Amino acid sequence: MMLPSSASSSSSSPAGGNSFFTGFTRLCKGLAVILVGGYVLLQVFPSAVTYVALIPARTIPFAWNLITAGYVEQSLPGVVISTIGLLLFGKLLEPLWGSKEFLKFIIVVNFLTSICIFVTAIILYYITRQESYLYTPLSGFHGVLSGFLVGIKQIIPDQELSLFFLLKIKAKWVPTIVALVSVAISFFTTESVSYLPTILFGIYMSWIYLRYFQKKPETGLKGDPSDEFSFSSFFPEFLRPILDPFASVFDWALCGKSETYSEMRGHTLGGTPLPGSGPIEASRRRERGARALEERLAAEKVAVTGSTDVISHGNAAENV
Repeated sequence: MMLPSSASSSSSSPAGGNSFFTGFTRLCKGLAVILVGGYVLLQVFPSAVTYVALIPARTIPFAWNLITAGYVEQSLPGVVISTIGLLLFGKLLEPLWGSKEFLKFIIVVNFLTSICIFVTAIILYYITRQESYLYTPLSGFHGVLSGFLVGIKQIIPDQELSLFFLLKIKAKWVPTIVALVSVAISFFTTESVSYLPTILFGIYMSWIYLRYFQKKPETGLKGDPSDEFSFSSFFPEFLRPILDPFASVFDWALCGKSETYSEMRGHTLGGTPLPGSGPIEASRRRERGARALEERLAAEKVAVTGSTDVISHGNAAENV
C-alpha cells in the first residue's frame, strides 16, 4: 500500500488509521459495490465467467465482455486490492478531476485496455498456436488501478510516497516500478497472462488518454504536452535520448494534426504563450494536486488531534 510520507505519523495511531479510511466519494463507493458484486456473482454462478470475463475466442459473439471484464474480479485478493485501491486513489483524484471526468477515465481506460488485450491474445495465438490464449478468462480492475498511478504521477510527481510503510519513492516513478516488478514476477509464474498485459496496457492507455485527450474544463484544451509527462519521463534519464525520437512519432501520429495540441506544443517550444496551456497548466495542476493532498492530510491530522483530545479529557474526568 502506498501512503504519502507525511501521513505516516498520523496513520500510526488507531484514530489516524480510522480517519485515513474515511471520506470516500459516493462514486467510488458505488464502483466498489460493483466490484464486490461482480466477485459475489462469480462465486454464486461460476458459469457466468464465460459471459462477463474477456475470453478472446468468444468475444465476437459476446462483445460486451470488452466492457464488463474490467469490473469483474475472479479472486478474493483481487477484489480486496481493487476495492481498496479504488477508494484510496479516488479519494485523491476524483476531487481534482471531477466525478464526471473520473468516471470517464475509468470507462475509457478499461475499454481500451480490454481491446489491447484481445488483439494481443489473437496475435499470440497465431504465433504460438496455443489455444490457452483464446480460452483463458481474463478480467480484473488492475488495469485502471495502474492507470491511477499514472494520474498521480501527473498531478504530484515529486510527492514522496511510502511503499508498504518502508520505502519512500517519488510518485513519478511508481508506474515504472509497478511495470518492472510485474514483468519480473512473470518470469517465475505461469499465470502472468492473467495480469501482466492488463497492468502494462492500463499504464500505457491511461498515459495516452491523459497526454492527448483529457479535456481541461478550465481552459477548454486537451491533453498534457509538458515534458514532465512525456513518454520518456517514465524511464531513467540516460534512456531518454534513445526514446524521444520514437515518442515523437506517437506525438505526430496521435495529435500531429490537432490544432489544439499543436498550439500547446508550440508554447512549450518557445511559441506565443497561451492562457492555461503547456507547462503553465501542468504546473497549476501539480500545485492543485499537492494542495489537495496537504489539505486532506491536515484534515486527517485535525481529526487525529481531536480524537486524542477527547480521549485525554475522558481519562482526566475518570481520574477526577
